[in-house]
Amino acid sequence: MAIPTHSAFDPTNTYVHLEDGGEAMPVTVTATFWQELMTGDYHSEETTRVANGDGWLVTKFHMSNDSPTWEMHPAGDELLYLLSGAMQIILEDQGGNRVVELRMGEACLVPRGLWHRPMVRTSGDLLAITYGKGTQNRPA
Repeated sequence: MAIPTHSAFDPTNTYVHLEDGGEAMPVTVTATFWQELMTGDYHSEETTRVANGDGWLVTKFHMSNDSPTWEMHPAGDELLYLLSGAMQIILEDQGGNRVVELRMGEACLVPRGLWHRPMVRTSGDLLAITYGKGTQNRPA
């Protein structure tokens, strides 16, 4: 199902899955979306397609607090683009944590398999483009 070109949507509440092959599928964000992806207990066709399909998930988050979890994407890299505010992206390297400072309009790439988490300096919006298949989380 392609997104109608005449309809605007809020990317905070509707993600987009850019599927290999060229289709862009809207994904309605439910309260259990991320939990379903992490546990494999899918309750919607959209979540099942994201979990089992190949492609990139485009998400937008409004962040006013530090992330309570670390995140890791084993199947692909992630692009983080800061739309507004100021944040630090903490990357867990073998030699210790590395900090990437992001200000409005700046981006960073998080390599596949690297644990990371955003820390908020000034509330703002973060756009993430993730090859999210197999994404894992753990408490901070």
